[in-house]
Amino acid sequence: MPLPLSAVDEDCLMSSTTIDSFAVFLRRVAPELLPPTTVDTSVPELLRHGRTVLAIRYSGGVVIAADLGSAMARHLRQSDIDRILGTDHRCAIGVAGAAGLAGEMIRLFQAEVDHLEKIQGQRISMDGRATRLSSLVRSNGTMMAQGLAVTPLLAGWDDLAHRGRIFSYDGTGGRTEEHSHACVGSGALFASGGLNQGYRAGMDRDQPVALAIRALDTAISDDTASSRSGPDLSRGLYPTVACADSHGVTRIPTEEVAVLAKRVVDQITAESDREEGRS
Repeated sequence: MPLPLSAVDEDCLMSSTTIDSFAVFLRRVAPELLPPTTVDTSVPELLRHGRTVLAIRYSGGVVIAADLGSAMARHLRQSDIDRILGTDHRCAIGVAGAAGLAGEMIRLFQAEVDHLEKIQGQRISMDGRATRLSSLVRSNGTMMAQGLAVTPLLAGWDDLAHRGRIFSYDGTGGRTEEHSHACVGSGALFASGGLNQGYRAGMDRDQPVALAIRALDTAISDDTASSRSGPDLSRGLYPTVACADSHGVTRIPTEEVAVLAKRVVDQITAESDREEGRS
């Protein structure tokens, strides 16, 4: 859903050609269109946390995945699709944190990239995108002070480097390029252990997808801030998974995720049975 730019008059839009940052432009002419710097803590939709987003590099690109999110999403048989969006045909952003703010950050980042590319007349590099996202995270400092952290992962295929790349961010907007995998959100501590244990260089695409599903299941099982939203085979609920490679950003079909999720769940069950047998 794009930002409501109809609220900005035509003269203001013309002046935007002298400002390469869309966020700075809005801050000057229509600050009410930017994500809020304070929130009403009585609105539960803005305070839902318990999300985990991760990205894994493999030989042909990057896999990015997110858990199913809130209990309401599970009740409605919907995945938390707004947690992962392709910003163009090569790059995707995933955001963990307060639900309403996460969606607004993704939309603002999309507008920021589109605006700059139109001004410059060329596609922004992966490094340029990572830098732009840093400034948006930094501008969220006031919200972080209220305990409403919104933490993104930027993942995509770099045409210049001919490989997948992942960038993670801290609360001040500082960015780090991750060379194997990255995880953000309330379950990141638990998921990271599984990623460290299961990651192997040179994996094909199905292997990191299965690893992502398993890491999310571990995170959700151990994270008290998350509702139980791992793979639910009986109800057909699975994590949201996307892939960025030389062919572009694609959402992996639910049917394909379901097959891999069943394999992961069966493996976890077998391992648990073996552990019980030893005890």
